[in-house]
Amino acid sequence: MLELGFGGGDFLVDLAMQRHEANVIGVEISLPALRRGVRKASAAGVKNVQIVQGESRSALWLLFERQSISGATINFPDPWPKAAHHHRRVINDEFLWLLATRMPAGAALDIATDHDDYAAAILDTLARTPYFDSRLEVTHVTQGDGRVRTKYERVALAEGRTCRYFKWRRNVAPAPDNFAILEEKPVPHVVLLSSLSLAEIGEQFAPYEARVENLRIRYLDVYRSLKHEMLLVETYVSEEPFHQRVGLAIRRRKEGDLVVSLQEVGFPRPTPGMHVAIDTLVHWLRGLDPGLTVVSNTLSLAVIDEDPAAEG
Repeated sequence: MLELGFGGGDFLVDLAMQRHEANVIGVEISLPALRRGVRKASAAGVKNVQIVQGESRSALWLLFERQSISGATINFPDPWPKAAHHHRRVINDEFLWLLATRMPAGAALDIATDHDDYAAAILDTLARTPYFDSRLEVTHVTQGDGRVRTKYERVALAEGRTCRYFKWRRNVAPAPDNFAILEEKPVPHVVLLSSLSLAEIGEQFAPYEARVENLRIRYLDVYRSLKHEMLLVETYVSEEPFHQRVGLAIRRRKEGDLVVSLQEVGFPRPTPGMHVAIDTLVHWLRGLDPGLTVVSNTLSLAVIDEDPAAEG
């Protein structure tokens, strides 16, 4: 059982108490909300709750296998009321398609909102989807009887706003799974022979962006270590649906060679995009030193002009 965006945690904890046989998972991006959820689950003594920090779409895509979710609840998602921000709303056609790949037929989908415009958009999206049908004879109701009120729900009702509750279920229509879980690769690094000094590399660096197929890689800044012969390149890697802000290290070893690698600051994941980011950085270094030689690498793709006699 899944709640996306559990906020205050009251609904999540009550769900776990009502469904002792279920694995109840709450996904939330807000750190204060995460802390509240952990605190309330602990105070209630529930043992069948797991809490995940993450954005709903990414967590759903990356963490859940096909047909693994027997019920999903989305309570009062951010309506992003400005028209320019509507693309940030979590509920859209693609999201329902993604959710359908993770739910078996008959699994319940519950959505609640107090925002009139968002309610209309949710209804339009549900009406279009081939993967869900209403569990009721109507598309939604305005009374949430029998449920624990969330913080936002209590505020909305106190201020006189109408809450709308959508009670739908996954139907039997097959949903093509175009949402492959990212495969992690070996931790990427490249060993180079180059006459470049770290000072020369740092002086030549300027922020730039690279786009490789569906990847967007931004090299933002470079920092010099005070204790080690190392530069740290601050890098943003966006590969659908995962986004990582990481440090790519360029360090000089005692042997005299350079190593370009993924620095373990913030525990980055060695995804295919990270391999491309390292490879693209090596291409940039080659532009500074045409005589650069690649001695070895652990990348999952070809590195330009690698020494054919060296181990790959």
